Amino acid sequence: MSKRTEKLATAMADRFGERITRVSSRCGELTFELAPADIREVCTALRDEPAFRFGMLIDVCGVDYLGFGRQEWETEDATATGFSRAAGRDVILPEPQDSFPPKRFAVVYHLLSLEHNWRLRLRAFTGEANPPIVPSVTEIWSAADWFEREAFDLFGILFEGHPDLRRLLTDYGFIGHPFRKDFPLSGNVEVRYDPERARVIYQPVSIEPRTLVPRVIRDDNRWEPDLKGRPDG
Repeated sequence: MSKRTEKLATAMADRFGERITRVSSRCGELTFELAPADIREVCTALRDEPAFRFGMLIDVCGVDYLGFGRQEWETEDATATGFSRAAGRDVILPEPQDSFPPKRFAVVYHLLSLEHNWRLRLRAFTGEANPPIVPSVTEIWSAADWFEREAFDLFGILFEGHPDLRRLLTDYGFIGHPFRKDFPLSGNVEVRYDPERARVIYQPVSIEPRTLVPRVIRDDNRWEPDLKGRPDG
C-alpha cells in the first residue's frame, strides 16, 4: 500500500483501537471490520473529525457469505442439483426461531474523503440475529436512505432507525430476498393477469426447479500436449 494509505491506517488504529480490525487486501484497498454496535459512533467520527473528513458515502451494500470459500467447481463428479445459486433447493426463508451463522450476512460501507483524497471501506457482520439487523446511518449521511432500502429489499437486512424502510426494487407482493444465496432461481411467486377478476394476481410459482446444465470437470486426453497435431485415431 502507498504511504498515504498507511498513514490513514495508522490514524484509524490510533483513534478507534480495538473497536476496528484491519482486513488484508489483495488490491491495496483499506478495509476495517467493526461491530454493529459501533457503527454510528465510528461513522460519525469519520465524517466530522478533521483527521478524517469522510463527508461522502459512496455506497452501502449487503453481502451474503453463504458457501463462501467453497470450491464447488473443483470436482470430477457429476451433480444432480447443479452448482451455485441454490439450484433445486426448496428452502425459501428460515424459520423465525432459527439463527444465522455469525458471518453469514454483512453490510459494507464505501467512504470518500474529498478533503484528504482518501477512500475507506467498513464492513460489519450482522451476527446470528434473525432477521439480520444493523443501525442505520441515514442521520450521518442522507445518501444512505436508498442504499439501505436496496440492501433490505435484496438481502433482507434491517436498518434500525431508517425513516422509511420498504422495498425499493421488487414489487410489494414479492416474497423473499432475491440476492440471498438460498433464494430459489425460479422465485417464490409469479404474477399473471386473471381475465375473470380483471386484475393482476399473485400465485405460487408454477416452474418446477430443475438442473438445466449438469456440470463436471473431466480430464480429456485430446488436450494432452503430446497428442496435439496428431490425426484422429
